[in-house]
Amino acid sequence: WDYVAALTIGQDISERDTQFLASPPQFSLGKSYPGFSPMGPVLVTPEEFPDRDDIELGCEINGELMQKGRTSEMIFSVPQLVAKLSAITPLLPGDIIFTGTPAGVGVGRTPPRFLRDGDVLRSYITGIGELEQRFVVRTESGR
Repeated sequence: WDYVAALTIGQDISERDTQFLASPPQFSLGKSYPGFSPMGPVLVTPEEFPDRDDIELGCEINGELMQKGRTSEMIFSVPQLVAKLSAITPLLPGDIIFTGTPAGVGVGRTPPRFLRDGDVLRSYITGIGELEQRFVVRTESGR
C-alpha cells in the first residue's frame, strides 16, 4: 500500500462484438473506445479506510444487483498487483490500475446479459461512493 496514492471507482466497459471478432478473442481493443473507462466520483486515500484489504464493492444494472464482492476476495491483493505489474513495466506517479471485478460479468451469465440502450450502470465502493452511467446507442452518424 506504500505506493498507492488513492482509490476510486472505475467502470471497465467492454464492447464484446469487437472483442470476439477474432479467435482467440482480443480483449484490449474492445475496452479502448472513448468513454469506456469512466472513473470517480472522488479519490480516497488508503488511510481513510478502516480495513482497506476488506472493502465492499459491486454494481447494478437498472437497480438489479449484478456483482458484489470484497477486496479480501480478489485473486491478488492491491500490494500484490502493484508488485506484479511493476516487475513487468515501470509504474509512475499518476498511473491507474484497475483491479478486476467480482464474479458476475454479463458475458459469463446464462443467458449472457449485455448492456442495452437506456440501461443504467451503477457501481459502488463502500467508503468512496457511487458512479453511474446511462448507456445510449450510438448511431453511425455519431449522434
